Order: sequence, then structure tokens, then C-alpha cells
Amino acid sequence: MSDLAADLKALLLKKSVRTGTFTLASGKQSDLYIDCRVTALDPFGANMIGKLGWAAVRKKITEENLNIDSIGGMTLGADPISLSVGMASAIENPDEALQVFTVRKEPKGHGRGKQIEGNFAEGQTVIVVDDVITTGGSTIKAIDVIEREGGKVAFALVLVDREEGGRQAIEERGVPVIALYSRSTLLE
Repeated sequence: MSDLAADLKALLLKKSVRTGTFTLASGKQSDLYIDCRVTALDPFGANMIGKLGWAAVRKKITEENLNIDSIGGMTLGADPISLSVGMASAIENPDEALQVFTVRKEPKGHGRGKQIEGNFAEGQTVIVVDDVITTGGSTIKAIDVIEREGGKVAFALVLVDREEGGRQAIEERGVPVIALYSRSTLLE
């Protein structure tokens, strides 16, 4: 897995990481911009994210003897990551395959007015996903929606933790965070 992690890191650095002056979704100014969607929507990146994400998730599930039903998070950043990990789980451990869902930013304005789409049901224990966490705001919003809809969040899986307080904010909500990379490990 270390070669795979190094390959994914190289792809993230090539496709997703930019330096300069940027305004983040949180409104904060930063010298670093990380657009994980470019890597997560690349077929090679998605494959690596799926394998590494599933290995990290399965390790936590096994260590803590957890029963997880599905995986998902706030659209759009979480969508390709959730699907990649779900697909890897189905390929590598079909009996433990994770179903995948997505959380809309707002409830749908028509039909059943759902805010969670896909394979999610009340009472499920789930993994919440995000591509990049800075303040943790979008991940916490997804947790709020999942809990309001009757789900229980076991833990969070994030591709990159910017190390700017997001992990702490999410963990203060009682949701442990697994990050495949941090700002430090990505830029070392």
C-alpha cells in the first residue's frame, strides 16, 4: 500500500495542489488550494482512492468491530470518493460491501424533498466522507443532515486534512476522523 499511497500523493500534487493566494470555501485566505475533485474524478486517482480508502476504513471497522451500512457525504466533493471506496469494498470484500449515498446541500425542491439520495435509510450506521477539511464545516453539515434523517455516523474519512482545525471540530462532535493525507504529509 505504501507504493499506492506514494502514487496517489504524486497524482494529488500534480493535479490538485496549487500554491498562491486563495479564498477558501470557509472564507479564509490561504497560500494553498487543494482541488481533490480533479484527482478523484480521474480514473487512476479514483482507483487509488478506492483501494487506499477501503484499506483505511476496513482497518478501523475490524479494529473496533463496527457494523457499517453505507458511506457518503456532502455533494460534490464526497461523491467520487464515496463511490470509489464503495466499489473497492464490493470488489475486495463482497460480504462487507458498503452502499453509497450523497447529501444534498439543501433538500430537493420537488418530489419527496429528500436531502440524502442513494443508498441510505434511517437507522443505518455510516461513514461520512469529505475531500478536504479546513474548518470542518461541510463535514459537520453532512453529519447534521445524516443524524436528522436518523443515521448514526461512526467516523469520517477525508482525503486531505488541511490541519486548520477541521479535524478537531469534527472530533468535538464525537466523530473520529481518518485522513489519508494531511497538509504536512502531502507537502513533505
